[in-house]
Amino acid sequence: MALSEKLDLRSVFKQHFEMVPAYSIDLKEEVYSIRHQVYCEDLNFEPTKPNKLEIDKYDAHALHLLIRNIQTNEFIGCVRFMWPQPENPYELLPFEEICSTSLDRSIIDPAKLPRDSFGEASRLAVIASYRRRKGEMNRAVNISNQDFGTSKQPRFPYIPIALCLGIFHLARLSGVNDLFILTEKRLANHFQKMGFKIKFIGSSIEHHGERFPSLIDLDATLNEIRPTLQPLYRAISEDISKYTPTN
Repeated sequence: MALSEKLDLRSVFKQHFEMVPAYSIDLKEEVYSIRHQVYCEDLNFEPTKPNKLEIDKYDAHALHLLIRNIQTNEFIGCVRFMWPQPENPYELLPFEEICSTSLDRSIIDPAKLPRDSFGEASRLAVIASYRRRKGEMNRAVNISNQDFGTSKQPRFPYIPIALCLGIFHLARLSGVNDLFILTEKRLANHFQKMGFKIKFIGSSIEHHGERFPSLIDLDATLNEIRPTLQPLYRAISEDISKYTPTN
């Protein structure tokens, strides 16, 4: 039995972390600061900015999530969720622009889907001290079977997994089931092993390394992910609900 199956992921997560939706300006700046650390300073994917904030044109219409270490009160990772906006539903999402020639539209064609039925997850970032292992200084995020550690000294695939599960909850709250992402083949394969219903929907592109346009079926994923991940998803949903405005 894999070590991950022996751990109570909900309890371990709750002991160390909290998921925080970034609704306020201050929290959004925490998101942009983490992204600057990771994408601009560590990985050199984007140019550094004088204000140390990494922002693009999509952020104004995105929902952002942060993960916080509750023992140090440090924000250590982030991700965003985007969907077509009602006031301009035919404005393309990033993956539609980046993958316009690489999508296999015989599998799925976003242009033929109702614009309110899908969204995109992107800009997942985890600060260096929580993701780096020997030989992986230039990787934004990674997961392997050795990452789970022990209950006393956890290593976190929990962090990228938790951020993904948080985005799943935001997407479902927004009425979205089809979630598009750009992902490395290796990372997608690890997610598939955990029961994530993710499939490649086109040929690879060069986007800070080889990336594949991919589609996650949220309903199928949340029905079929490993049983140990179900309580983790509920814990993350509870965290998000604590902060979600009621009006």
